[in-house]
Amino acid sequence: MVADKLAKGVRMLSDTSRPKPFVKWAGGKRQLLTEIRHLIPLNYRTYHEPFLGGGAVFFELSPVSAFLSDSNERLVRCYIGIQKYVEEVISLLKEYSKKRSRQFFLKMRKWDIDHASDAEVAAWFIFLNKTGFNGLYRVNSKNLFNVPYGDNKNAQICDEENLKACSAALEQARIGCEDYSAVLNRAEPGDLVYFDPPYMPLSATSYFTSYTAKGFTREDQIKLRDVALDLKRRGVHVLLSNSSSAAEFYPTREFSRTRVMAARPVNSNAAGRGKIEELLITPR
Repeated sequence: MVADKLAKGVRMLSDTSRPKPFVKWAGGKRQLLTEIRHLIPLNYRTYHEPFLGGGAVFFELSPVSAFLSDSNERLVRCYIGIQKYVEEVISLLKEYSKKRSRQFFLKMRKWDIDHASDAEVAAWFIFLNKTGFNGLYRVNSKNLFNVPYGDNKNAQICDEENLKACSAALEQARIGCEDYSAVLNRAEPGDLVYFDPPYMPLSATSYFTSYTAKGFTREDQIKLRDVALDLKRRGVHVLLSNSSSAAEFYPTREFSRTRVMAARPVNSNAAGRGKIEELLITPR
């Protein structure tokens, strides 16, 4: 009976109908979905993803019950725009596609978008993500988007079919802007929490955490580990991903660490886009 109840949390989709991330995101997990699926329980109740980013794992699983969150308010509003106003977002993106140019990109980059509607935020976010350099989303200390123009003439700004599929997958999801630790207030036994935080840097010069103005510090990494352990003790299924440098935070007596190889396509240096070792981590 319990297993039947848990199984209802998983939506069965064919590969052709499965939605894909509508934005490119640093550290996106599409290339690791096979390995991630091996570490996810077959049955769970509600799915929680507190570092939503591109949402590759959420869209792969397309769970019936989900709580999605991120501390990046614009990203969260982008998801809400897709969830509730996808036709308006598509209409705006089609209009932006016709105006694609460096000049229009710079004009959009200066837009005080935080006072716009959720649909406008979503179209703005997707347009800049598709036309900015290497698909980066990065802000400065004043929360101003500061990625240069990418001049990618092949970028598909409006993938109408996929946007509608994403909207359908998000239809029943609860979406919020909050700190990842808020998951402690709602995750229940039998739920699944997937943490994909800004990675621990591989070197002192590779600390790219500017998805929000506050960044993500070493102390945040330690706090995240403790949150994961707390959830596990409560009977919650937990999976984390991080760089190989994070191994120091996850001792094998308390965590199982699976090493995987992943490419980093958003590296500004083409020579640095080869495969590197990353970790998939589960509390024991």
